[in-house]
Amino acid sequence: MKSLSITGLILLAVSALLFYLTTDFTVEKITMSHIMGIMAGVGIGLIIGGMVGYVSKGSAIKEEQKKKEFKQLQKDKEDLEKQAAEIAKRQAELEEQNKNPQI
Repeated sequence: MKSLSITGLILLAVSALLFYLTTDFTVEKITMSHIMGIMAGVGIGLIIGGMVGYVSKGSAIKEEQKKKEFKQLQKDKEDLEKQAAEIAKRQAELEEQNKNPQI
């Protein structure tokens, strides 16, 4: 987003320079072509902004989904570790009972 903002500022500065060179910022010299150029610039800016917003939102959604999957995998791993510890504990108890049979 920073590079897009910098590009926008550079283009704005270039357009202001060109406007100054063609009209000297006097209202009498503004013609219909200047207004059409302004409207075209706004339209192009809105189109580019919409595309960038769509792409960045898609990236954010994918990143959030990856985080959720990672958290779920961590939770599953903890559950499996608990189950493994419980199984090991049961096996140890069974082996102890086999070594010391009660009559």
